[in-house]
Amino acid sequence: MRKVFAGARLRGLRQERSLKQVEMARELGVSPSYLNQMERNHRPLSVPVLLRLAEAFGVDPGFFSESGTARLIAELREALPEASAEDLDELAGSLPSVARSVLALHRRYRDASGQAAALAEVRDGGAGPAEPMAYEQVRDFFYARRNYVGELDELAEELAAGRSAERRLAERHGVRVVTGPPGAEEHRKRGYDPAARVLTLPARLTPGQREFQAATQLAFLEHGPLLAELAQGEELRTRQARQLARIGLANYFAGAFILPYGAFLDAAEARRYDIGLLADAFGVGFETVCHRLSTLQRPGRKGVPFSFVRVDRAGNMSKRQSATGFHFSRAGGTCPLWNVYAAFASPGEVKTQIAQMPDGRSYFWVARTVGGAPVRHGAVPKVFAVGLGCELRHARRLVYSAGLDLADPRAAVPIGLGCKVCDRPACPQRAFPPAGRPLLVNENTSTVEPYPTAP
Repeated sequence: MRKVFAGARLRGLRQERSLKQVEMARELGVSPSYLNQMERNHRPLSVPVLLRLAEAFGVDPGFFSESGTARLIAELREALPEASAEDLDELAGSLPSVARSVLALHRRYRDASGQAAALAEVRDGGAGPAEPMAYEQVRDFFYARRNYVGELDELAEELAAGRSAERRLAERHGVRVVTGPPGAEEHRKRGYDPAARVLTLPARLTPGQREFQAATQLAFLEHGPLLAELAQGEELRTRQARQLARIGLANYFAGAFILPYGAFLDAAEARRYDIGLLADAFGVGFETVCHRLSTLQRPGRKGVPFSFVRVDRAGNMSKRQSATGFHFSRAGGTCPLWNVYAAFASPGEVKTQIAQMPDGRSYFWVARTVGGAPVRHGAVPKVFAVGLGCELRHARRLVYSAGLDLADPRAAVPIGLGCKVCDRPACPQRAFPPAGRPLLVNENTSTVEPYPTAP
């Protein structure tokens, strides 16, 4: 077992519980001097100490693992592109509160820069984005919770036992569910009339989509106050962001209702996370299964921790959630070597990839295109690629890793968070020079690398 040095997190836990070193040492069955050495990273956390921490303080041992700081390090890499990997690791591991303060300052700087750019665009005659930051705030809200909302997940699972969302709407709330005429309001998936207590769903929806929309409305009617309470996270700084978060939370409830946690996790484990088989078993789409798989992080009964992403052909990322240390960059786009983009070349085919990040961490990715046919003639079809990724150490649990040599370092494709924050020295696909690095300009030489930089 790799030694675990997590002094800052251990000290933070003790301070959070208002304990003196003598008191915590007594709970852990060690001497105060030994605890002091662990807090100063002079000694690692042993297995007995980790187990005692879990028993005495209700802390998941994973809280003290290196993966606990992976997300923080990845975000710091974007905020401080000129800092070395060693410095970022030291900052995240030894001073996590300072690291989070740095990230908070970076977010305010990024927001202010975006607002200044929008104002400049308006001044110069451009339209300017209406609410550019609201969706980002909601994404940060779910990211901070590792894409798991336990309160809603447990309520949905309890309510879903043998029940239909439409029947519950009728029996508990007097809501009548009707089907709209074919072709009517083709842009809408759900329309609710509070006065008439009528929920209108379009005829084109599949049974799974229909149940999802009914469950979303059920969340608003049955758990409205809880949705409002949850949507007060510190990441949600505007009224519109809080409104969007309520919708996102209602959708989360709906996903947990149609794919109840226990039954779905059991099915996923039994089928080795075969997305197609799970979609067929539960009567939902490929994307819906991927999204739900990225939420299985219930304490004491976790599934594989996944990151989930949805992109279009232009590289726009319309959905991104992560229960892992993988961080989605906001600067410089994403990496063109990532297999989520290769999926567009083979529609409907599952693509796999072992991807290695600049910090040495490796991930296993599964990607496939999704989208439906146009509702009417002449309409533009929706086509996206969805990706589902986990740390490489979990890949053997997935059916998609069968036949692959996961231990062969040559199988890994080096990717990055985005060109502006990626420090790989010789990538021929680079679209922008790395931030904070001076370019090497020499009229007497030409290199394969688009933007050669100084060491």
